[in-house]
Amino acid sequence: MANIKSAKKRVLVSRAKTERNKAQKTALKTVLKKTETALTQGGENVKETVDLACKRMDQAAAKGIVHKNKAARKKSSLQRRLGSAG
Repeated sequence: MANIKSAKKRVLVSRAKTERNKAQKTALKTVLKKTETALTQGGENVKETVDLACKRMDQAAAKGIVHKNKAARKKSSLQRRLGSAG
């Protein structure tokens, strides 16, 4: 571990940020998987799940967890599949 006080703090802060980003990325993957199953199986509330997934993708892109182009690509793909399914 580092000897300088500011370097020690950087280690702690970066560890905390890494854990937070990992948790948010995992939650995003879960929402996307639920959306995928809703789109393939159909049923009610498909539009709401797609809207929620788009919202979470926007939030992740705003926080820098995923790239903004990846978020746009995923959202476009989900909206396209929603349109063809509905």
